Amino acid sequence: MINPNRVTEIFKQSLSESGTIVEGITANFGLDVVGKEDEIGDMLDELPAEFQASGGGGWTFLNACNDKDGNQWTGMHAVMEQLFCLGIAAGKARWTIPRDMWATLPGGMPYVSIN
Repeated sequence: MINPNRVTEIFKQSLSESGTIVEGITANFGLDVVGKEDEIGDMLDELPAEFQASGGGGWTFLNACNDKDGNQWTGMHAVMEQLFCLGIAAGKARWTIPRDMWATLPGGMPYVSIN
């Protein structure tokens, strides 16, 4: 199960001016996730198969509020964004298309693929 409080805690701990710059949905973030990669990966693995590169290949951000068992783990888009930005900084996730094409997708939200 993904703990939304833990996602936010890791995100806050990882904020760094000298970290990897990650293009988020609402802002760009400097994140240093060294030492947290496995925990971030474990949380990403709890998302539905459609997000997994080996499963569906990527899915809309809007569906990331539920885990692979269909349970809602958060109702906050900000926390979902934090998890994906951490995943991108850890090299474990990516937006599937560039930002300038997001408007063509449902709800104008990006699709995410987890490695």
